[in-house]
Amino acid sequence: MILRIAPRSFSLCTPSTIYCRNFGFGLPSLPSLSKGKTKEYSERRILGYSMEQMFDVVADVKQYKEFVPWCTNSTLLYSRQGPPGNEKYQMEIGFPPISERYTSNVTTVRPNLVKAVSTEGKMFNHLATEWKFSPGLPNNPKTCTLDFYVSFEFRNILYTKMSQLFFDEVVRQMVNAFLRRAATQYGVAAIPNQKPLVVKMV
Repeated sequence: MILRIAPRSFSLCTPSTIYCRNFGFGLPSLPSLSKGKTKEYSERRILGYSMEQMFDVVADVKQYKEFVPWCTNSTLLYSRQGPPGNEKYQMEIGFPPISERYTSNVTTVRPNLVKAVSTEGKMFNHLATEWKFSPGLPNNPKTCTLDFYVSFEFRNILYTKMSQLFFDEVVRQMVNAFLRRAATQYGVAAIPNQKPLVVKMV
């Protein structure tokens, strides 16, 4: 994902067409110096919001520029009603002075799934994010269980090295940004913030 690296870096949405700008001047394409290493992260945690509430926050890609770290724009290009729903967005991510654009293909199944995938582009070999929502605590419909997964692989060594430096920070901020958005829209969570169970980080 659906997929806002560095202090003011990039968001893990999804690419297919990428452009770079440096204060209005085009940046040269970076060579594929070596095959990038695939980075993967997945976690599970109980959230203090319902499946429907969290689904609506994550599926609202048009608003990512308002709250997702490093996402500066998100424009709807195509929409098909589901289930499953399918939408295509032009995303812009960046940190001064670099800005990059790409497309993100988003599949949704309310209230259980939001998935963003891309398999082409100049920056990534692939990029995918997946948010799965299932029932939370017994007899507490105001909670849900989140299974979050992200996987990506850069095409060149420079971005690979950057990801190794900032990957931990990015994945920590991703879910927390959506929880802050849920708090803005729905108020205080039904339970205190829970520490995630990290299932995979490579």
